[in-house]
Amino acid sequence: MNSTSTTLAPLFGFLEYTLTTTQTTFDKLPGSAVIQRYVKSSHQNDPGRTLLELILIIFAIRTLLQSRTRADRTGKHFIQFSDKEIDELVDEWIPEPLAQPLTTTEQSDLAAVPIIAGPNGPKPKVVSTGKTAINLASFNFTGLAGNEHIKQRAVETLRKYGLGSCGPPGFYGTLDVHMDLENDIADFLGTEAAILYSQGFSTISSVIPAFCKRGDIIVADRAVNFALQKGIQISRSTVRWFDHNDLTSLEEVLVSIEKERKKRRGPLTRRFIITEGIFQKDGVMVDLPKLIELKYKYKYRLILDETYSFGTVGRTGRGLTELYNVPASKVDMLLGSCATGLASGGGFCAGSRTVVDHQRINGPSFVFSASMPALLAVSASEAINIFRNTPSIFETLQENVRAARAILDRIDLITVPSHPASPVIHIYVRQQSPASLAVPSPTRNHHSLPTSVNSAKDIVGRESEYEAEERLLQEVVEEALTQGVLVTRAKRLKGQEIVEPRPSIRLALSSALTKKETEKAVGVLKTVLVKVLGKKR
Repeated sequence: MNSTSTTLAPLFGFLEYTLTTTQTTFDKLPGSAVIQRYVKSSHQNDPGRTLLELILIIFAIRTLLQSRTRADRTGKHFIQFSDKEIDELVDEWIPEPLAQPLTTTEQSDLAAVPIIAGPNGPKPKVVSTGKTAINLASFNFTGLAGNEHIKQRAVETLRKYGLGSCGPPGFYGTLDVHMDLENDIADFLGTEAAILYSQGFSTISSVIPAFCKRGDIIVADRAVNFALQKGIQISRSTVRWFDHNDLTSLEEVLVSIEKERKKRRGPLTRRFIITEGIFQKDGVMVDLPKLIELKYKYKYRLILDETYSFGTVGRTGRGLTELYNVPASKVDMLLGSCATGLASGGGFCAGSRTVVDHQRINGPSFVFSASMPALLAVSASEAINIFRNTPSIFETLQENVRAARAILDRIDLITVPSHPASPVIHIYVRQQSPASLAVPSPTRNHHSLPTSVNSAKDIVGRESEYEAEERLLQEVVEEALTQGVLVTRAKRLKGQEIVEPRPSIRLALSSALTKKETEKAVGVLKTVLVKVLGKKR
């Protein structure tokens, strides 16, 4: 026994030295005392747990040290191909297309798009005819597209600042001209502040989720544009819909929401009403004073999209707030487009200082997207100065709108749903049975989802009628172009819209045209409508 102990003594001495050295080194590590106390307490209370943790640590170390892949690097299990077989496989391989091929209808629509030679404007030159045409298709309401003074200021800004900002506004993309434009917009609309976005579409789809979160309530018009639909979808809020531009339906929804909350004894949540000033899909205008009355009565915040009313209506183009003589401060979030209203690019949200500052941190597009180029900001500021100094352009625009409506309202084969003051005019084919092509909507007692109550057979039949009507309107567009008038058919995103809009021809009037030129162009369109629609009767 003594001989055995003598033989193992050096081994025990080595182990004791190793453990002592290890413990001394471990004690020198920062935080070693905490780990030591944890191991002692866990072992004392549950030795099995210590063993399990030790196994997990060994497994983790083994996983980190082993090879990242277990593939056979020798290749002995690979299938061997000859050069000829490889070439045959390569020849037979057909890559999948990046997008679905265009349908026959899409190909014909693409082929029918007119090509403009040179800059676009009120009278562009069309390549297919080689002649100039009166443009009633482009959003050039105030005629500022191609304005020489704005072009000169844009060139000067380009030479001074370069082209892009190369960064989001909150990082290093904000320039003095961006701040100047924000101040110009706020001062022009009469709000405390305004915030710029680099794209008009992302302005709308970014502002809504910046304020509306899960659990909040949104009450929206069924016919809001696609950007508003995307913003509402991203917000993940509880959505209730009211009938298109029907404020009686809106009040019914507001009352039903309050009754449900009291019945459930639920807490008060943030609540928003979302609608458009002038609707993109049909040119209808909302009754802003009545809307604000409902907002205060039921204690909601109002998000108003003035993409097509800012820079088009009102004595100086300030939009619906000026048209109805309503202070802009009564609209919580006023959205607009610098591209449509100011012939520039980007968009904005105007409101209180708190509303604007909140978006600088929580607006997805503002935080993550590069700011607009400096030349576009300067162009927009110059457009606002022109609005201030030359309000007569809006008088000319409204005169052209009245002249066009006077001609269109006398045509029996069509209906015009647009507001009499809207420069965006939609033309529908008059139906002998209007209900057959009416936009589907639920009954008044069901406002949660904007789905149709019609059968699948009715939906298929209506879609086929829509396509036939679109082909008819496209024939009108092509015939008008041959006679020197450029109009367009309103495009729709099939299968993506919440409610499919009626096929229509969309006119965009401009103050760059005289009343006589507008009457001439609309007169040509009237002749074409009577000719094409008359022979289909």
